[in-house]
Formats: sequence, C-alpha cells, structure tokens
Amino acid sequence: MRAVISVVGKDKVGILMNVSTKCAEYNVNIIDVSQTVLRDMFTMIMLVDISNISIKFGDFSEMMTSFGSEIGMEIRAMHEDIFNSMHRI
Repeated sequence: MRAVISVVGKDKVGILMNVSTKCAEYNVNIIDVSQTVLRDMFTMIMLVDISNISIKFGDFSEMMTSFGSEIGMEIRAMHEDIFNSMHRI
C-alpha cells in the first residue's frame, strides 16, 4: 500500500530531514521525493510505502498534520485509495 505526503511552507533548513525522520519512526518507507523552492516557498511531494506502518494510517495522517504545525509547515498524508477512487468517478 502507498500514500502521498505533501509538504508546503516557508523554506528553511531541515524540512526533508524532519519529515523523513518522522516517517522512519513509524516504519513508513519513502519511495520517491520531488521537491522545489519557489522563491521562499518550499514544496515537496513524497510517495511512501505504508505496507509495514506501525500505527493506523488515519492516526499517522493526523500526527503528520500536527507535526507540520509544530515545524511551521502544512503537511498532509493521503492514502493511495483516495487517488484511485477519484479516477473511477
């Protein structure tokens, strides 16, 4: 199973490290990362494998949103099923 994590906010040192460390804490494996800085705004999309996640995905998603607030970023974790469902409609 896979999920997409999006991160948006003011650019600063350590964003990728903070988010990837949090993923590792819950056994979420990063498959691919795309990031860019538009002027002073940092944007990142991560494709992650949640097959071996150590907590419920809903709890992980809520925790990542809270963690984003702590570090001054907007972080959203969305299950792959959301994207699959959108393409079936």
